[in-house]
Amino acid sequence: MKAVMLRLRNGWPMPLALQGVFEILQSVVFCLALIMLPLVAVYFSGGFLEDSFNVILQFAGFVWLLIHGVPIEVLNLGPEADPGSVSGWITLIPLGLSLLPFAFSLRAGRRIARASYTDQLWQGLLGAFIAYGAIGAAVGSLSSNSYGRVNVFAATFIPLIIAAVGLIIGARREAGSWARLFGVDMAAYIQRISPHRRWAGSYVWHVVVAGFLGYVAAVGISGLLLTVNLALHWTEVANVYQELRPGPIGSAALTLVQLSLIPNSVFWVLSWISGGGFILGTGSTLSTLETTVGPLPSIPMLASLPTGEMAHQWLFLLLPVVAGIMAGWYFLRGGENHLEDWFARRIPFNMLSLGLSTACLSLFTGIVAGALSLIGSWLSSGSLAIGRLVDIGPNMWLTAGALVLQVGVGTAIGYLIAPLFETDPVLEG
Repeated sequence: MKAVMLRLRNGWPMPLALQGVFEILQSVVFCLALIMLPLVAVYFSGGFLEDSFNVILQFAGFVWLLIHGVPIEVLNLGPEADPGSVSGWITLIPLGLSLLPFAFSLRAGRRIARASYTDQLWQGLLGAFIAYGAIGAAVGSLSSNSYGRVNVFAATFIPLIIAAVGLIIGARREAGSWARLFGVDMAAYIQRISPHRRWAGSYVWHVVVAGFLGYVAAVGISGLLLTVNLALHWTEVANVYQELRPGPIGSAALTLVQLSLIPNSVFWVLSWISGGGFILGTGSTLSTLETTVGPLPSIPMLASLPTGEMAHQWLFLLLPVVAGIMAGWYFLRGGENHLEDWFARRIPFNMLSLGLSTACLSLFTGIVAGALSLIGSWLSSGSLAIGRLVDIGPNMWLTAGALVLQVGVGTAIGYLIAPLFETDPVLEG
């Protein structure tokens, strides 16, 4: 038994390309099994009417493709006289479920790296990529039916994005460094370049990290605000459950669907506190500056949406500024503001050089946070193909522009006030 467990942990000895195929195949099987469990439970509780079990398997394939970002075309949405006249696209990715293939790809990447030497790692990763693409094509071909269909080309290549990110990060974590992963000694390379290029690179790197930290802090604040809002409106959420009367299995399935959309909701809340706002279908726009909620489906979580006029709602616009303060504080602690040194050598007035360097830092950090918000807004947006819910998600460009300003201002504040709370080890020593 111990030998079997060791084999399961460390893998079986085999050619690396085949090892990659085997590891990624395990990931797909585990992921599909977890997707199938609630669907099978709903099926045996009578939730899919007269559909055969084969349709349930195809539906699981659709879900697997959707959580990888593959658009699903829904058929027969037209009137009863001619249902085939109208179709729609489901493009809203349940980001909570997308963590499943990412986590399993992460595991596969670690196991492939564990079985490889540095100069052989590409063999295992290549085998895994090819296998994942082939599996995506097979799932796309087998899942299409009278209810929906997918583009096989999209089903082949789009899932590779999550797989590639998971495999590479997993392999990096197992290797411990990029040098061991790819055989390139970055430290030696950095030592060979000129000091000016090193300083410029260090400055750019710390600006990017500060912008990333500011954006992550804003996302974290949004998640906390979402949690508090759901807790305050829990009675309304529970009332919707009671009105629906879905039964135990239906309640569990509905809860899982909502949990899978929690990460999307966090990005929507971020767009709300930034002032950019988000859309929940035709006629429903929500932001701290304006809220218009039209007819919405009876989904329990939507009962917590803000309605009417809220006093002092504009104060929520300050929350991304708080995230920017954290970014500015981090940048000061890093001590890599070489642009300020460059200005100081050319401008004899210290206050002017400090102001210019801080303004540049504020702008650059805000741009990084805004660019990251474009990615988050895009990932959390999409369509549910039916009714009003054909346009869901943040106003991408308004949210990005607002965050550039808010995180940028916060970064300047954080960078300027941080010395009041930080000790200088040279002066204090």
